[in-house]
Amino acid sequence: MVQCEMCGAETSSPKTIKVEGAKLDVCSNCTDFGTEIRSPSASSSTSTKYSTSSSGSSGGSSSNTPTASSSSAGGSSSRRRDMFDDMDEIVTDYDDRIRRAREQEGLSQSELANELNEKASLIRKLERGETLPSDRVQSKLERYLDISLTGEGGNPEDTEWSGGASTGSYTLGDVVKRKD
Repeated sequence: MVQCEMCGAETSSPKTIKVEGAKLDVCSNCTDFGTEIRSPSASSSTSTKYSTSSSGSSGGSSSNTPTASSSSAGGSSSRRRDMFDDMDEIVTDYDDRIRRAREQEGLSQSELANELNEKASLIRKLERGETLPSDRVQSKLERYLDISLTGEGGNPEDTEWSGGASTGSYTLGDVVKRKD
């Protein structure tokens, strides 16, 4: 018996679902909370109300609009692509990149803020790493300072998480910190 990673219930046949980018092995009662991930060898016709099959390629597809007509017969994808797969993630050292580029241009924080038509306090917070830039501010900074603040998009395999999901040793309650 394996423990459901969502509710903690014991289950003999867990299903793997994806909830906001995290893969979880859950009981049949919790499958409605995410998108079921089907293994390539599975040929069962059961699905949750959120799962669809689509033929997704990991190449440079520019269309992000999921529609019902995007699924095709004979698709080789084992899961539905979501918006997080195509998103560029901001780099962890964005604050240093902004500061170095500003200093190379010989600008003060307030001068950079004036050039970008933003507040100087925002530039200070960005350079201290206290806040993430909005998409609009990020594009202004990248264009004006000629820098890149993004890394590559999400990995379809989601290799960032190396917890005990495959062994069933963790539940969601073991990982989440509650605010009491």
